[in-house]
Amino acid sequence: MSESHSTSVATQAGWGGGVSPYGVGYKKLGMWLFIVSDALTFSALIVAYSYVRIANDWPTPFEFYPAIIFSSVMTLVLLSSSLTMVFAVDAGHKGDRAAAAKWIWATALGGVIFIVLHVREWLHLIHDGVTPTGNPFGTPLFGGTFFTITGLHMTHVAIGVIYLAIVAMGFKSGKYDSEDVEVSGLYWHFVDLVWMFVFPMVYLMSTKVS
Repeated sequence: MSESHSTSVATQAGWGGGVSPYGVGYKKLGMWLFIVSDALTFSALIVAYSYVRIANDWPTPFEFYPAIIFSSVMTLVLLSSSLTMVFAVDAGHKGDRAAAAKWIWATALGGVIFIVLHVREWLHLIHDGVTPTGNPFGTPLFGGTFFTITGLHMTHVAIGVIYLAIVAMGFKSGKYDSEDVEVSGLYWHFVDLVWMFVFPMVYLMSTKVS
């Protein structure tokens, strides 16, 4: 086989999701591009939050109970859902459609629990007077930044739950393959990773110290 022919075959295989030189399918590549762009959005919000926090007399409205307890449980739920997503991807690669669907549903359930706890924690803050435009504990910028960052993240979780439900049903019925499960896992792990930045910066650093 000539060198030029070998190069041509390698190039075609690569762009088709083969081994070399770009060994990634178009679905996974598309998700990675989305993750990079979305990471820039969250990074900009977190940098903006850090700036306004430093530039203002920042309030500390979060008491250990219920805010920190609830947010800690929410964190544990998301971390657990990442683990179930790993099991789902592994089962998908092994061709066990029933097990993969089961683990994906378990992951989606973790997302639902996270949303329920988050909404309850939001309602507690709103009851205390914290809104997107107001804050009885200090600068109104706190309410605006808090609801923007956590609201955007919670929206991603809600979209993820719907996405996972679609993949679970589609994979079990044979409509989707293991790559679809893996791609949905990439999205879910990204959502979890973002929370690992939001939780300490927004919650733990604003804990009320008696």
